[in-house]
Amino acid sequence: MVPVIEIDDPDDAVPLTRALAAGGITIVEITFRTPAGVAAVRAAAAAATGSVVGAGTILTPADVDAAVEAGAAFGVSPGWDPLTASRAVERGLPLIPGVTGASDIQQRLAEGHRTVKFFPAEANGGVSALAQLTAPFAHTGLVFMPTGGVGAGNAADYLSLPAVAAVGGSWVAPRALVRDGDFTTITELARAATAAGAQG
Repeated sequence: MVPVIEIDDPDDAVPLTRALAAGGITIVEITFRTPAGVAAVRAAAAAATGSVVGAGTILTPADVDAAVEAGAAFGVSPGWDPLTASRAVERGLPLIPGVTGASDIQQRLAEGHRTVKFFPAEANGGVSALAQLTAPFAHTGLVFMPTGGVGAGNAADYLSLPAVAAVGGSWVAPRALVRDGDFTTITELARAATAAGAQG
C-alpha cells in the first residue's frame, strides 16, 4: 500500500507519516500537486520516522531535482517523458513511470524499468485489463503499482494479481483528514487497508 498524499501544510508531513506507520504503512508518496509538496517531502524524509518517503507527480527534470534535494527515496510519474527520465538517471532517483498499455510497458522494460505505475487503473479497464496486460510480461519480473480509482472496495482485487507489488491511492490519507489533523482516523484507515492487503 502506497498512499498518494496531498499536503497543504508541510508541518503535517511528520505526524501524518507517523500515523500511517502506526497503521502498518511505511512507504508514502507525497505528491508535488500542492505548493507544500516539496517542503512536505523534505520534512518527512528528514524526520527519520522509519518510513520510506517518495515524491509523486514528477513531471519535469526540475521536479526530479526538487525531489532529490528534498531527500525523496523514489519518484512516481503519471506517465513518461525522455527528459525527465534522463534526469532521474543522472540524479540517481529511482523513478516509477506511468503506463497504460502493452507498448508503454515494453518501452519501459527496454529502458530498464522493473516497476511501473498502471495509471489511471480503473479508467483503463481495472483489474481485468491489468490481469491481461501482465500475462505477456510475467517472465520479465516486471511489477505494477496500479493507481487511479483504486480504493478500499477494490484494492484487494488488484493485490491478488501476482504482478502487483502495491497499490496507490488517496483513500488511506484523504486530504481533508490531513488538513484537519485527524491522524487517529488515518491510522485506523491504514490498519484497515493493511488488513485488506494481507487478505488479498
